[in-house]
Amino acid sequence: MYRPPDRHVERASSFSKPPFYEPPSRTVTVKREDKEKMVEELREGLSTAASVVVASNAGMSVNSINELRASMRKAGVTYRVVKNTLAKRAIEGTDLENLGELLTGPSAIAFHPEEPAAPAKAILDFKKKNEKFEVKGGWSGGTLFDAKGVEDLSKMASKDDLRASLLALFNAVGTKFVRTLAAAPQQFVQVLAARKDSIGE
Repeated sequence: MYRPPDRHVERASSFSKPPFYEPPSRTVTVKREDKEKMVEELREGLSTAASVVVASNAGMSVNSINELRASMRKAGVTYRVVKNTLAKRAIEGTDLENLGELLTGPSAIAFHPEEPAAPAKAILDFKKKNEKFEVKGGWSGGTLFDAKGVEDLSKMASKDDLRASLLALFNAVGTKFVRTLAAAPQQFVQVLAARKDSIGE
C-alpha cells in the first residue's frame, strides 16, 4: 500500500538547544582566601561587641532590606547577613561560641562596640514596621537569650542616659552639701546666742 512521504521537516534554528545543553549554574563560588578574610573580619568586629542580636530578613523585599540597613547605620549598629558556617568559625573558641545555637537557617547579625542595648533597640524598632523581619535571639556578656530577652535588652539605659543620671545625682548631692555648709555658720551663731542667753540668766 502506497504511503506519501512525511512532509514534516525539522528546521535547524540557531536558537535551538542541543540535547546535552545545561543552563549555567548561578552558584557563586567563593575562594578559600576570601572565606578566610570574611571569617577574620567578622571575628575582629565581634571581638569588641557589647552585645549581638541574631535576626533574619528572609522573604523581605529589596526596598525593605535597604531600609533596614539604612536604619542600622543611623543607629551606629553594624548589620551583616552571614553564612552560618563562616560565622560559627569566626566565634569558635571565643566567649561568643554559644551564639552558634542561633545560627540556623537564613541569618543576620547586628552588634555595637559600646552600647549593649543599641542593636536590640534598632532591630525592634524596625520590626514594628516589618512583620516578616524575624528576631531569633541575642547574646550579651556570655549569656544567650531568646527574642524575649532581646526585648528586655532593648530597655537597658544607654551609657549617655547613665551619665546623665549620675550627673544629676552628683549635682543634687552637691547642692545639698553647699546648703549644709552655708547653714552651718548660722546654726553655730544661733547656738552661741542661746548659750549666751543661758549664761546671762
